Amino acid sequence: MAGQQIFDVTVIGAGPAGLIAAAACARSGLDTLLIGPPANSEDRRTSALFGGSIELLKKLDVWPELRDRSEPIGGIRIVDGSTSLFRAPEVLFEAREAGFEAFGYNIPNMALTKALEAVCGPSMTRVPTGVTSVKIGADEVELTVAGDGVFHARLAVAADGRASATRAAAGIEVSSWTYPQSAIITMFHHQRRHRDISTELHRPAGPLTVVPGPGLTSHLVWIDSREEVERLMGLDDAAFGRELGQALQGLLGSLSNFSPRQSFPLSGQTARSLAKNRVVVAGEAAHVIPPIGAQGLNLSCRDAATLAEIASDAKRSGADIGGEETLSRYESARRADIGTRVFAVDLLNRSLLSSYIPGVSLARGLGLFALASSPALRSRVMREGILPAASNPLMMSAEEISPPRLDEQTR
Repeated sequence: MAGQQIFDVTVIGAGPAGLIAAAACARSGLDTLLIGPPANSEDRRTSALFGGSIELLKKLDVWPELRDRSEPIGGIRIVDGSTSLFRAPEVLFEAREAGFEAFGYNIPNMALTKALEAVCGPSMTRVPTGVTSVKIGADEVELTVAGDGVFHARLAVAADGRASATRAAAGIEVSSWTYPQSAIITMFHHQRRHRDISTELHRPAGPLTVVPGPGLTSHLVWIDSREEVERLMGLDDAAFGRELGQALQGLLGSLSNFSPRQSFPLSGQTARSLAKNRVVVAGEAAHVIPPIGAQGLNLSCRDAATLAEIASDAKRSGADIGGEETLSRYESARRADIGTRVFAVDLLNRSLLSSYIPGVSLARGLGLFALASSPALRSRVMREGILPAASNPLMMSAEEISPPRLDEQTR
């Protein structure tokens, strides 16, 4: 494998973002190499993927393996959990209101990566080890892997995480920032049905989100001050369950059977360039945002679908897959979508942290009041969340690929 063959595309990084990018490229007719150790088999997190991302998984032939292990998200409830005098009304976005059966599905990460690995294996060259050296030449990228194997490609995709060595080798700098918050992630059982509704409590120290899982289970993302998260992580499950139950105001009844809790500090990062020197960045090598609104992996899916479309167009036209024209198209296609989502998540989070300022609370409250009182506005917001106007690649298009309609028998 390590001869003088020059691949069209080499994807570095085998987490969900890298696997999806590699699978999309291979499906689009590109000679694809995927390099990277298998993803963490103990990852107990889930990913809420919306309509366009689900349709991409269908195109990649992995959805049949995931459908019965995933839970539909039929509604999103936003509750103002602040103590402000200008508290906003509760808003419930229902997928059926916009004509869809579900916004998307909550998918276990382990199941997702396993299904993607199964698809990637026979459709491309797979090297399950790390890259030790990246050399960028005028016509190709040379990659050395552990064990001294050497591979060549016209275009390299940096999907190797927020500390991407491939991105650094291309000379792409990043903008980084931190928040005075941490997040707790866990799964738990509860007494009352969630009715396929994801609930977001917008609290002064950050949002607390419960996403529906199979049966009487849900997945928690609790964002709070770093000091409070440290205190909560020190509680036993019974005490933690009581505190969570109080925060949820009895929404799900009694809580039990918590999976091992994980916590991490919140931060953000964006690549200052998305494509340079025969390298494009995707996934967390391109954008890191807090786990608010389930934007991270959905952005990565759009990275993958856009990359596959642009690179395959270049190959069909005889253009240089890693040349400046291809890189410029990718940069232009992804910049607005990424910038808009990063800005929106950052603004929401900072508005909660600034909720003691009357003007901020009033503005957020007026926005939620408008959504609560206008079905037409809610429908527009919902459709933008499922099929963003700033990015609509063919593999996720509204015409060929759409969220499941009400008359489809998908269950």
